[in-house]
Amino acid sequence: MRFHIRKSIGAAVALALSFATGAQAEPSHGVAMHGEPALPSDYTHFPYANPDAPKGGSVKYGVRGTFDSLNPFVLSSMRTTARGIWDPEFGNLVFESLMLRSRDEPFTMYGLIAEKVDMDEERTWAEFSINPDAKWSDGVPITPEDVIFTYEILTEKGRPPYNRRMNNIDKIEKTGDLKVKFTFNENADREFPLLVMLTPVLPKHATNVETFEQSTLTPPVGSGPYLVDSIEPGTRITYKRNPDYWAKDIPSKRGFDNYDSVTVEYFRDQTALFEAFKKGVFDIYPESDPVKWETAYDFPAVEDGRIKKASFVSNRPESMLGFFFNTRRDQFADPKVREALAMLFDFEWVNKNLFGDRYTRTGSYWQNSDELSALGRPADEREKALLEPYPDAVLPEVMDGTYTPVETDGSGRDRSVMRAALEKLGEAGYAISDGKLMKDGKQLSFEIMTSNLDEEKMALAYKRTADTLGIDVSVRTVDDAQFQKRRQTYDYDMTAASLSSSLSPGAEQIWRWGSRSRDVEGTFNYAGASDPAIDAMIDALVNAREREDFAAAVRALDRILISGHYVIPLYHIRESWVAHWAHIKYPEKTPLYGYQLPVWWSEK
Repeated sequence: MRFHIRKSIGAAVALALSFATGAQAEPSHGVAMHGEPALPSDYTHFPYANPDAPKGGSVKYGVRGTFDSLNPFVLSSMRTTARGIWDPEFGNLVFESLMLRSRDEPFTMYGLIAEKVDMDEERTWAEFSINPDAKWSDGVPITPEDVIFTYEILTEKGRPPYNRRMNNIDKIEKTGDLKVKFTFNENADREFPLLVMLTPVLPKHATNVETFEQSTLTPPVGSGPYLVDSIEPGTRITYKRNPDYWAKDIPSKRGFDNYDSVTVEYFRDQTALFEAFKKGVFDIYPESDPVKWETAYDFPAVEDGRIKKASFVSNRPESMLGFFFNTRRDQFADPKVREALAMLFDFEWVNKNLFGDRYTRTGSYWQNSDELSALGRPADEREKALLEPYPDAVLPEVMDGTYTPVETDGSGRDRSVMRAALEKLGEAGYAISDGKLMKDGKQLSFEIMTSNLDEEKMALAYKRTADTLGIDVSVRTVDDAQFQKRRQTYDYDMTAASLSSSLSPGAEQIWRWGSRSRDVEGTFNYAGASDPAIDAMIDALVNAREREDFAAAVRALDRILISGHYVIPLYHIRESWVAHWAHIKYPEKTPLYGYQLPVWWSEK
């Protein structure tokens, strides 16, 4: 890899170079993955933010777990960094990226640290113009040298995916006092420039290179709207507004960051978390259990209006929540075994007895997206062309759109389903002997690792069904720290996990399903997938220029993942529920990706 820094060049030379390389006539205020940005260059704010939201007051969030670091960019604290430092839910309170993603479009970036960007049509390079007002929390201006340093330090000492981004970059150059240019190599795809825009920028002058890879509780220097105010390791972290925040009036940040202080409280388990919310220890409680939503909110603070219940509906695809097979384990290497074992999850019994029939079974990795989901839709000609080199990658029923997850009679002991599962296991070489399902003298056995009571209940329901076929299933619920550590190192047979879904899936699919991520510690490839067909579909979707080609590639990938039976899919529900104390308010408009906490505010 190479890092290049050039001296500032004259305006005339820069203009000549721009014509020579086929640059756009004018740098752009935004970039969309497909098509053009929805907002014009003179936009004043994101449509889901209230530019007149009052500033002041405070918010307290509650989370389950612990923390031991303020550095989210290294492997040693990948899962145990204090929430809020660099946070997709609470907002990037301390560190920021070159540009900011709008949550009301599939994948579009708008100016932040970089106020504009210039790219060629092929996206082989991108030149960023840094906002002259951009500065670090200690008052030092943000420079091209900071951007270049970020890639140097993250490549050498960062965690995935940041440490691998230089693999797609030929060089990074300083092309002006406030300009930095990336030239991409043959490994880069059309999405990669947007990932560069999403990468955090770190301060060269305030980063200790020698100790960067270590966990730390030293408050960092960032460019974001908040400063670390106080820390109680593992228990609480509080942020205070930076009164000199440089970006408070730029369009992409109007209506954001409305509190004077933000606190994140940590709790040992979900029960303690909910009880603390009821007592007013923190302000906002996202609820995922429909039974609790209907039955558990009958306490005084709800009845007298001090706590409000809010429901939101987004247009994003549903997340894939499920029990993930670790195909690195020998017992799960055969897809027929995985298919048979997936059949043994009696969703109908679980839904009726544990959740009052309130959930819908998940069957697709882009469930409820008419454009991206393959469920109930025959493959079109674009998909068939993509899948032609891989004739065995997709099951016939998945290809023709007739596939649905197995449905039982809800008894918890559907003999026809168990008989069919046993037949498939027989095709894989298993047979029942003395009440045990055996192959080569060994019983089929595995452990399901869970992290909370709800996951444990579903795992135990699965165990009861599997026991009837002589399968030795154990269920182990571990604390959050152990759960994160074991999942990070793939130290499990099967585990409960959730993969969020997007209207613009891209390179993150490499770190969920690509062969490159199978043996790299700390990725989200929980299943250990490694399949040339998967890799080809990911390559097709990240390089697609037209939305139709992109959607076809996503559906083709969906078909391969469904056919591979990497996951026992669980359930979803279209609504998102949030209980909050009454002083917390939010905008009327719910964006494409659902409610966004960074644009909420307090009336106190």
